[in-house]
Amino acid sequence: MTLEFSSNTLLAPSTLPYQLPDFASVRDADYLPAFEAGFAQQLAEVAAIAANPEPASFANTVAAMERSGAVLTRVANVFFNIAGSDGTPAIQEIEQLIAPRLAGHADTILLNGALHRRFLDVPTEGLDAESARLVDEYRKSFTRAGVGLDAAGQERLRVLNGELSSLSTQFSQRVTQAGNDAAVHVQDAAELDGLSADDLATAAAAARAAGHGSGYLLTLILPTAQPALEVLTNRETRRRLHLASVGRGSGADGSNVLGLAAAMAALRAERAALLGHACEAERSIEPQTAPSLEAVHAMLSPITAAAVRNARAEADKLAATAGHAIEAWDWAFYSEQVRRDDYGVDLAALRPWFELDSVLENGVFYAASKLYGLSFTERTDLAGYHPDVRVWEVFNADGSALGLFLGDYYTRGTKRGGAWMNSFVEQSALDGTRAVVVNNLNIAKPPEGEPTLLSYDEVVTCFHEFGHALHGLFSEVTFPLFSGTNVPRDFVEYPSQVNEMWILWPEVLANYARHHKTGEPLPDGTAERMRAASRWGQGFATTEYLGAALLDLAWHELAPGTTVEDPLAFEAAALSAAGVDLPAVPPRYRTGYFNHIFAGGYAAGYYSYIWSEVLDADTVAWFKANGGLSRANGDHFRSTLLCRGFSVDPLQAFRDFAGRDADTEPLLARRGLA
Repeated sequence: MTLEFSSNTLLAPSTLPYQLPDFASVRDADYLPAFEAGFAQQLAEVAAIAANPEPASFANTVAAMERSGAVLTRVANVFFNIAGSDGTPAIQEIEQLIAPRLAGHADTILLNGALHRRFLDVPTEGLDAESARLVDEYRKSFTRAGVGLDAAGQERLRVLNGELSSLSTQFSQRVTQAGNDAAVHVQDAAELDGLSADDLATAAAAARAAGHGSGYLLTLILPTAQPALEVLTNRETRRRLHLASVGRGSGADGSNVLGLAAAMAALRAERAALLGHACEAERSIEPQTAPSLEAVHAMLSPITAAAVRNARAEADKLAATAGHAIEAWDWAFYSEQVRRDDYGVDLAALRPWFELDSVLENGVFYAASKLYGLSFTERTDLAGYHPDVRVWEVFNADGSALGLFLGDYYTRGTKRGGAWMNSFVEQSALDGTRAVVVNNLNIAKPPEGEPTLLSYDEVVTCFHEFGHALHGLFSEVTFPLFSGTNVPRDFVEYPSQVNEMWILWPEVLANYARHHKTGEPLPDGTAERMRAASRWGQGFATTEYLGAALLDLAWHELAPGTTVEDPLAFEAAALSAAGVDLPAVPPRYRTGYFNHIFAGGYAAGYYSYIWSEVLDADTVAWFKANGGLSRANGDHFRSTLLCRGFSVDPLQAFRDFAGRDADTEPLLARRGLA
């Protein structure tokens, strides 16, 4: 069909380098017309494929499907990143309208019986491996989507998918608002004893930005644990901050968030039954690398018992240090005291050595240059979608262009919590495109002219999210469906977790960890003490993670027809049944702000982080055994695994990299569970 390329720049490919969206020319009013044009264009293209009188072939059916929907892909890639990173009320309103429309659009395509039959008729003899895999994946997609249901079943499925999409959008938006509303306002600086002068200035600036005429505002990050709990000496302030964190989305004014979660769990259970599964968890895990729901539980169960045992031992040590029983708001504070006393490590005191620009350019980028030969040129001539966004052009060792990397590091009231990577443009030889990717974090922005000093956890997040970015940038596939991070959910975290290994690698650490005022390196022995201290607290870290993972599974193992009337009681019962109901160790996410599973595509999939960590820990051991930070090792990891996306079976890609299946021992040793 023909589209009118008027002033709406979303309707045509961008003329900027790498097809970077021309954000400066995109208006909020452009999104809905662009979505409408995209829906119409792809439906016309799909109708032409299904009605083609020629015999079905790879070119006129499968490749044609991969080329379809260019406008819809372009506008969706731009819009949903904006919705997450700068979701103004106008953007949120559009999102509420579009989310169910997208679900219905996908159903219209994947429930098209004539189109499905045409894909079944495509001959696969003589196809190259990637093309044959593409045919197989499309056939599976039709089946998973419910193409085999009768008319009544398909109609009910469409209703369920539309409702779930709408509820998911509402959940995400309300969680963002609940987090903003729950920020802790403190008038007296004495109540914030322990915060650095820089942190106090940031909290004062946050209070002004939120409309408070005085005082300080402790804003919340998405997980349960809040960084300030490590340093605040005032126990009552710690208590307020912790209760604000765990209570958001779950109080009187947040009950709708819990209601949304319960409603989504019930609808997902009904949909799973309609599609022939016992529960949503079974349906969700079926296309992952984990072979079954039972296999996931078989892995988590022994780890849970060991982690809880270690967490209880840690609690006893903390109580002895504190001189009283440990509450959840005490744990981080006294844990840091143990780290200081027993290991000589004060993570909060190290922030002056972790300045954002140095972490990025002398740490994250430097490690990528040593491993893969990459170089980075900041493109100040290219604009992001917000003044805080920075753009770098990325080059291979031979000087050839690889793609664009955007960094959006600061929190804002319109940004959802957490950290993530998105693609604006995916690499595809079919489309002739190279990758344009963005990392989003939520670092508190300091007052104008002050340095951005990171916590150690924020340093970890920078390296982690850039691992996702590398996965997207390195993609060398033909078809968009297989590009970059379009891999199973329980594999996608693996490359990003591997990239964390370079944080404390001596050569990398020495290059970026410089005092922001003096340029001095970390004090002698600090890195060694940090490595020694890394085992401390693993009982807590593993238990809080497993609390979230097992809560996720509990919500998605509900039998069809089950109604959860009291989500908080359900949550408490689920944690108790799983053996992770330690009052001092709340789950990393509670139901009221569990964006991953109710708004982020990780339903019954939060187990993915530790499932991927088996591969991650084994890969770290491989790097160390083979010489560590070297071009040879980086190029091998890139060529055998990172560049392949989903064009090969992910576990086969791991075998191609390591020469064998994964070993679980490195993970158990890392977590103190061996």
